Amino acid sequence: MKDNNCIFCKLANGDIPTNSIYEDNDFKVILDADPATKGHALILPKNHFANLLEADDSVLEKALPLAKKIANKMKLELKCAGVNIVQNNGEAAGQTVHHLHIHVIPRYEDDPDKTICGWSHQSFTEEETKAVVEKLSM
Repeated sequence: MKDNNCIFCKLANGDIPTNSIYEDNDFKVILDADPATKGHALILPKNHFANLLEADDSVLEKALPLAKKIANKMKLELKCAGVNIVQNNGEAAGQTVHHLHIHVIPRYEDDPDKTICGWSHQSFTEEETKAVVEKLSM
């Protein structure tokens, strides 16, 4: 299903022209309009899901192998030194467009900002860590 008010639905389904590098029945992969590096791509499902937590498992099963395929092509053709595969869920996590998408960002040795996907490290007491383990154990 498509959301007619979603810019990424319009991009993924060809309603708005894109710099597309891959397309199949489920996904369109486009170059990011505001890239972090040369070759920064977005994997967009053609169906609308606000984020990974709401997506159908059948779509998610195809998404990571596609990210791997795109990343390998970037390493081969763009000669990048590494690749970030990033997926944000919710505004607190940095999601700005509420349509599931995966960033595939080629990284180069001379990148000016290698902290684009970084975070500051924190420390927690043993008790705090145990409490988290108890809450998250399945």
